[in-house]
Amino acid sequence: MSIDFFGGKLKAIRKSKRLTQRDLSIRLNVSKGTISGYEQGLSYPSIETLTKICIILDTSADYLLGISDDLPFKMGGLTDEQMESILQFVSLIERANKVTTK
Repeated sequence: MSIDFFGGKLKAIRKSKRLTQRDLSIRLNVSKGTISGYEQGLSYPSIETLTKICIILDTSADYLLGISDDLPFKMGGLTDEQMESILQFVSLIERANKVTTK
């Protein structure tokens, strides 16, 4: 079973909360490189760290792990469809940036 989407979802939610990788790493007491690894799909957090991520980002493990597509948080009164569109757009921009920087 692959969870390639975990990193993209984590990154999009982190950015929607206006947190840098460094901000999140400090709150989790891990290195910035660890957060980068999670977002690139190079590594995955322990259950304990995943729980902390969910608390800090006010999201669910079900969403991050792909068990549910329901976004468990609200961004400025946007509808679920608008939030999903924004997160998909952020993900597309990130992928496009990776392609252009390679």
